[in-house]
Amino acid sequence: MAQNSEPLKNIVKANPNETLNLAGSEDPGYQMDYAPVEGLLHKYEIGLAYVASTCSAHCRFCYREELVARKEVERHDGTVAKKGLAQIPEVVDYIVEHNRRVAENGGRHPDSGREKLREILLSGGDPMVLSNRNIAQWISALAENGIEQIRIGTKEMAFYPDRFDENFFAMLDGFNAVWPDVNIRIIIHFNHPDEFLVKDENGEYIEHAGGGLEWVPSTRRAVQEVRKRYYLNIENQAPIIKGINNVPDALRILQREMKRNGVENHYFFCGRDIIGHKNFNVPIEEAWRCLNESQKGLSGVEAHARLSITHYKGKTEVNAVTNGPIPGVPGSENGVVIFKLLRSAKDAPDRGKVCIVGRNPEAIWFSGYEDRVIYDELGLYHDAEELRKHVIGGDIKKAS
Repeated sequence: MAQNSEPLKNIVKANPNETLNLAGSEDPGYQMDYAPVEGLLHKYEIGLAYVASTCSAHCRFCYREELVARKEVERHDGTVAKKGLAQIPEVVDYIVEHNRRVAENGGRHPDSGREKLREILLSGGDPMVLSNRNIAQWISALAENGIEQIRIGTKEMAFYPDRFDENFFAMLDGFNAVWPDVNIRIIIHFNHPDEFLVKDENGEYIEHAGGGLEWVPSTRRAVQEVRKRYYLNIENQAPIIKGINNVPDALRILQREMKRNGVENHYFFCGRDIIGHKNFNVPIEEAWRCLNESQKGLSGVEAHARLSITHYKGKTEVNAVTNGPIPGVPGSENGVVIFKLLRSAKDAPDRGKVCIVGRNPEAIWFSGYEDRVIYDELGLYHDAEELRKHVIGGDIKKAS
């Protein structure tokens, strides 16, 4: 399929431009600060477990490339080591102990203030490269120890949809027979409609007889098998990446076809500040424009996706970009960008707080607005030095 699609080539084929500017963070979002045991992150209201260190391909923009490539990473305690994978006994012990302390403290953890840990995301790498037996061991152990929602984050629906075969679903059905109240969310990752739509000899999408567009049969079958089961949900999320999907028409088709076929549109992301991010990241304001333009013409239910960018304080929505000034507000002469905290890495009460900055069309991360802060209820810029820690070699340039 990639032979007939430039966006798909750019997803998987290495390009020398990736090495021209290697500024970036080994640990975007300060992930390692939230690792109570090896391979487990307890950030936001859920836990994330690295259960595999490989995938069926290696997306060039992958922000887990240090895990997939088994690179050594300097941790914040000064030690240097490869990121390790989660192990079931250690993860289960942490969940049980955390929830015990929550229960004994009236519903809130005495140290973090967090509630019961009830949701775990299996990630990696890609959990779907594991055997069905291994996946079953993970989800059964989690369900047995009080986890109510299990997410499986996977790119396999694009790379290898036949992985979702009758044996996989038989395993899940067997799990559901034992734990009928545990919900499983399949979080898939389509970046571009070329990953799942059929094209004709002229490179055009083909209309489906029943409406919409013609899907690759194996992909459509896999999605339909998920949708048959009440205990499964399926949602798509993807970053907006230069040369891949920073085109409103492509994003519009993607969202429309996802919803038409029963897949919810969850998030679109601005690129993270990983090493080499400058080759992939679309400017924040351009990403917002692409998504906003793509959602013109979509129905309300088709346009559920929001644009998120991960700050070290948490998952932050790019809520709005204005074209004109706000009367009487210094710094807004060329318009403003409004950020809103969706999910806090530390303090849940910060959710919904906003930060307003003057526009900078070249900004690809928060540091591009460091000298343009107008209002910062959220505290994104309370310590500019925190932003600098993300970028190797101090490669942050204030906009002039």
